Amino acid sequence: MNTLEEYTDVVVVGAGHAGCEAALACARLGLSTTIFTVSVDSIALMPCNPNIGGSSKGHLVREIDALGGEMGKNIDKTFIQSKMLNKSKGPAVHSLRAQADKAEYSRSMRKVLENTDNLSVVQAEVAEILTEDGKITGVKTFSGATYHCKACVLCTGTYLRARCIYGDISNYTGPNGLQAANHLTDSLKAHGIEMQRFKTGTPARVDRRSIDFSKMQEQFGDERVVPFSFTTDPESVQIDQASCWLTYTNEETHEIIRKNLDRSPLYSGMIEGTGPRYCPSIEDKVVKFADKNRHQVFLEPEGLHTNEMYIGGMSSSLPEDVQHEMYHTVAGLEHAKIVRNAYAIEYDCINPRQLDASLEFKNIRGLFSGGQFNGSSGYEEAAAQGLIAGINAAMQVKGKEPLILDRSEAYIGVLIDDLVTKENREPYRMMTSRAEYRLLLRQDNADLRLTEKGYQVGLISEERYQDLKTKERQIAEEMERVDHENIGGTEVVQKFLEAHESTLLKSGTTIGELVRRPELDYEMLAEIDKNRPQYSAGVREQVNINIKYQGYIRRQMKQVEQFKKMENKRIPKDINYDEVGSLRIEAVQKLKKFQPLSIGQASRISGVSPADISVLLVYLESRDRK
Repeated sequence: MNTLEEYTDVVVVGAGHAGCEAALACARLGLSTTIFTVSVDSIALMPCNPNIGGSSKGHLVREIDALGGEMGKNIDKTFIQSKMLNKSKGPAVHSLRAQADKAEYSRSMRKVLENTDNLSVVQAEVAEILTEDGKITGVKTFSGATYHCKACVLCTGTYLRARCIYGDISNYTGPNGLQAANHLTDSLKAHGIEMQRFKTGTPARVDRRSIDFSKMQEQFGDERVVPFSFTTDPESVQIDQASCWLTYTNEETHEIIRKNLDRSPLYSGMIEGTGPRYCPSIEDKVVKFADKNRHQVFLEPEGLHTNEMYIGGMSSSLPEDVQHEMYHTVAGLEHAKIVRNAYAIEYDCINPRQLDASLEFKNIRGLFSGGQFNGSSGYEEAAAQGLIAGINAAMQVKGKEPLILDRSEAYIGVLIDDLVTKENREPYRMMTSRAEYRLLLRQDNADLRLTEKGYQVGLISEERYQDLKTKERQIAEEMERVDHENIGGTEVVQKFLEAHESTLLKSGTTIGELVRRPELDYEMLAEIDKNRPQYSAGVREQVNINIKYQGYIRRQMKQVEQFKKMENKRIPKDINYDEVGSLRIEAVQKLKKFQPLSIGQASRISGVSPADISVLLVYLESRDRK
């Protein structure tokens, strides 16, 4: 019998993208922290696409960085190609995306963990959580060792009772053939935690030497790379970048897939888990978008020191022989040699509606949860939740208030609010369209929105905080100057306007008014703006966006004021919804189930109508009067 007993402030279960952020946050806040992983070689592993960021996910990485997290810094050190997406659209949807060197990303994050004070990495499988009087007291490993703790963060990713499947081959392993964690689920269920089964998938990897790139379109990174982290020197990321490649499936590919659908575990009923709607397998695409005669396929390098290439857009769980036949129909992949087969992976996760907005379980104090274990998909969504769960576990141990970001403050706020208040029947993915206030929640201003919160928590240094204060002051001073700096219709000015196909001046105007013209911007006007001070690129960008979109920004800020009023109307914990007259039965059931903290949260529960909210408001007002 194993009698090993250890004492630590916080236990983090799992060392994927969520676990790394959670453990680093706790350790950096001065708490002794132990992080468990089934394999030390899988720390910050990228079992699917080796990239960070992308549409709306780039926002999350920027926010993680602004709060004092690690993901942005790590990708800046290990990327091999970087692109700002949606540049032809407005700034609200600009998103950074970088291809990582997969092995390097993992190695670099592991190095950070191993060299962080207060943090111990342990390779062991956590099999049991231990509680007393509804509070976490520790965990037990499969080998029988007990680790006593004051708080615990579960970040098990896709490892719980994981099963990898292609065709009729089914293997109880975690991603990339790593060991699954088969024992914790039973302990969680015994503690009354509701579990569900989700699935995700990944495409095959092929040998670079067997690809004919002449049949594909080369995709380059940006000429001028923008770093993810606000602390990274932009000059340090201007490197020679690797290329990615674009090709397409065709009717022959689709015919092979259709012919073999009965052999797909997705359609034969062999897979019970629900897959992500916004990252479908190629067989799903062919069935659901039958009118499309081709789909994009991206060939992306897994790293600089390997010939493995990732086939983006063609994840699958079809049998091995069908995979070979299908991939070989794609232009440039006719003779491709498969290094690793595509597979689907099924895993246990929780219904996240059991969590508070702090990511603590409502029924077990001190037990927090983050990442794919909460029913989300994606490395960035995982890291964001891991950071918040880690911060709040630390806040609880220290006896402080939790950090809760609302929907008007951050994409992280939208992500967590959606998870804990909405019914998600499939892995949740972040998208810009989910954020109502996206003009305010841009990736370029994440530091201005959140760094102060990171400083208050204790993850941002004094120096970085003072830099932020300087930046805020410079933006305000420059906006004031630009809006009052008059400019006349001199020959130089008129020539400049003519060259940029902009209406000539009939009388004097301000620099601000010129910035607002669609064909001009703040940067361009430098040559006729004689009194302009020297400011950093970050300050100049904010001045341009804030002046150009001033009207829209003001309108959205008014909407946020209304939103805050609803969020601040708290619902008493002892409310009895059965006593609220005129509430529809469905609303009563949903409100009882979710136990929302505020009127704002109640209004976002599916099944609760605006009429129900009006009834609830009237009831709360009369209750207050009594």
